[in-house]
Amino acid sequence: MCVGAPHRPAEVVVPKVQIPQHIETILADARYGIRGLLRQPGFALTALLAIALGVGSAVAVFSVVDRTLFRPLPYPEGERMVTVGYLAPIEQREFLLGSDYVVWRDQQSPFASMTSFSATGVSDCDLTAEKPARLGCMYVESNFLTTFGVQPLLGRNISREEDRPNGPEVALISYGLWKSKFGGDPSAIGRTISLDKQPTTIVGVLRRDFELPTLAPVDVLLPQQLNLAAQHRPNTGAVLRVYARLKPGVSAAQAAAALEPLFEDSLRFVPPQFRNDVKLSVRSVRDLQTHDVRLAFWILLGAVGALLLLASANVANLLLARATVRRREFAIRAALGASRGRLVRQTLTESLLLGVAGGTFGVALAAWLLRIFIAIAPQGIPRLSESGLNLRVLAFAFAASIISALFFGLVPALRSPSGETLTGGHSVDARSGLLRQSLAAAQIAVSLVLLTAASLLLQSFRNVEAVPLGMQSEHVLTASMSLGDASYLQPGQRQAFFEQLETRLGSMPGADAFALSDEIPPSGRMHAKPYNGLEIYGEPRQSDEAGGMVGWRIVTPGYFSALRIPVVRGRGFNEADRAPNDYTIVLSQTLAQRLFGDRDALSARIRLEPDGPWYTVIGVAENVKNAGVLAEADPEYYVVRKHEVGAAASGDRSPMLDRRASIIVRSSLAPATIANWIREQVSALDPTLPLEIETMNERVGKLAARPRFNASVLTIFAVIGVLLAAIGLYGVVSFLVAQRTQEIGIRMALGATPRDITRLVLARAARWTAAGIFLGLIGSLAAGRVMGAVLYQVSGGDARTLAESMTVLVLIALLAAWIPSRRAARIDPVEALRRE
Repeated sequence: MCVGAPHRPAEVVVPKVQIPQHIETILADARYGIRGLLRQPGFALTALLAIALGVGSAVAVFSVVDRTLFRPLPYPEGERMVTVGYLAPIEQREFLLGSDYVVWRDQQSPFASMTSFSATGVSDCDLTAEKPARLGCMYVESNFLTTFGVQPLLGRNISREEDRPNGPEVALISYGLWKSKFGGDPSAIGRTISLDKQPTTIVGVLRRDFELPTLAPVDVLLPQQLNLAAQHRPNTGAVLRVYARLKPGVSAAQAAAALEPLFEDSLRFVPPQFRNDVKLSVRSVRDLQTHDVRLAFWILLGAVGALLLLASANVANLLLARATVRRREFAIRAALGASRGRLVRQTLTESLLLGVAGGTFGVALAAWLLRIFIAIAPQGIPRLSESGLNLRVLAFAFAASIISALFFGLVPALRSPSGETLTGGHSVDARSGLLRQSLAAAQIAVSLVLLTAASLLLQSFRNVEAVPLGMQSEHVLTASMSLGDASYLQPGQRQAFFEQLETRLGSMPGADAFALSDEIPPSGRMHAKPYNGLEIYGEPRQSDEAGGMVGWRIVTPGYFSALRIPVVRGRGFNEADRAPNDYTIVLSQTLAQRLFGDRDALSARIRLEPDGPWYTVIGVAENVKNAGVLAEADPEYYVVRKHEVGAAASGDRSPMLDRRASIIVRSSLAPATIANWIREQVSALDPTLPLEIETMNERVGKLAARPRFNASVLTIFAVIGVLLAAIGLYGVVSFLVAQRTQEIGIRMALGATPRDITRLVLARAARWTAAGIFLGLIGSLAAGRVMGAVLYQVSGGDARTLAESMTVLVLIALLAAWIPSRRAARIDPVEALRRE
């Protein structure tokens, strides 16, 4: 070593990473495939667009329906959770009377646990603090959470002692309320809030993912405090919703069979007119949550599945055409020693590249579509707000991309290279041409099914919107309130509040009419009583077999004017009808027809209770759709709200508004102006009372929201499907023209005119279109039968809808074929004969 010689660092030898041969081969195939796609950008972009549309639509819909149809319920062993009770004409969902519940709970055998909550479900309660707010509160049994296998995030559950009558006022609050009201502070446990002016202690906070079995949003859970001693008389007690956890190995059907003796015993106390209509129901919580959307969701899934197949067929057609062009390339590679498997792997690699790239763009499209779906979706679609592109949805997108890539890449990959291609001659593969034409026909068939389904839903939606509601909703504002706190426990206190409110409303500027009512159509809520409880003066009492229910409302005289409900016979109420000893009643047309037939109902007298006063019929009003557009108009009657509370000792049963009431105002002024004025008047009487204000148009619009959503989503898919079919047909005809260039040149050299060539090309396209239309017609009829339950006043096999859909699709198909046919008609015969 020389002194002063520069020091050289030792060289670091980096070992060469050995890539396995099979991975190197795959990477080489991928690089080759990418270069090939980049050399044909038009083909690549068209294929990517088709895949993105198919995968994106499928992913968007899957993300919407996944939580509802496929994911497990958010309870431990949620498949064992069922709802239990009667199904009866007076109620659309399962319920039990308190007397039956306490007996069934003690004597049942198929359940590990039973629990209940009030049949009113989530009701309004008011947070009467510094900032008044209306909350959703529900009264539950102390074992409610434990039956569902749920524990609070913080704090504890409601105890049995707190669930007894006159027990301590405690509450479990939701995660959202804990965050918004207390900022997520753990010290909220033990603090006191004012609910309906009652001091209530917070004992627990619910988990963030907690949900009621009904999927209704809730802010507070309160102890039900059911008086068990008062439930023991048969056919009495509170009306409850009952849920149970099945014992391991017990099905819902087996549980229903085990409960049958208890049910038969309970039937002995049901009025005879209802006995045959009351059924026992034990069904899963999953069925409870999805029964009204399940079919619509499966229809949407079927639509996007068809769209994905359509996109795959489109890309398969493109790849078949590309494979035909590349026959010489594959023949040379085979002659140079490439094995059949090597060529198949190369083709499938290119297909997978397209699938993965198209799926990536599809995920971006799905995110955009999902935002649209959420924006146009109505309230009540289960878990829609939870939809998103999570890992589960992304896994679905990846699987859909790979499966579709294998589908559209398999057929071109399995084609054997022909050695005769090396001779340089030109030949047309008849089998390949037939396959491409078959795929084009299949695309047309699928497009027709999608287009017909969308047309049926649009027609159904138009029918829903056109149904007369019996009232006019324009220029009407409603404000609902609930007098839930202790200040309004006595009837006189509530009556005094509404008297003052009505006086204030009378001075409202710009109001054409106003009224108070206990409920507003079309909410589906009103008081109801058995039809056979109505008695006509001078006629025998209704027989016990005269079943059904009659709805009724308490209203002020301006009700019919405010909602523009026509009084077709007689008159509506006036101030004179509110005298203490005057009893007048207005019937709906349906009720008048049922009670009196063709006789005149005016001046007839009706008794509503066995020992009650006789009411004189002063008018017959047009039927109002209270239970929604899809339901028949219920028989209904109206009584006027009195100014005074009748004395119970005198037998005076003057109608009065209960805790819940609504203001109805008809005015040409801006809704915001009227809303502010109403808030000021109510606040002057009770500043802690929240209001729910909306226009009547908004209320009515909710009736058609779900049909509008279904029709809108399926229309989007139908438009995409038709475009894909048109692109596919255009591509097939264009390729046919390119392949038959020499034949067309010979025909023109022998005297064929451009019109003949156009007719020839269109005729061939028409055959594929006709085959697709025929298959699509069969598929459309089948789809229409499946969709029957979600259609309104339109048949699944509606001839006009089918004809319109076929006409639209035929015109689009012919246009797609006409463009390349015109290009064929302009071919120069000399150039065509030189080409080969």
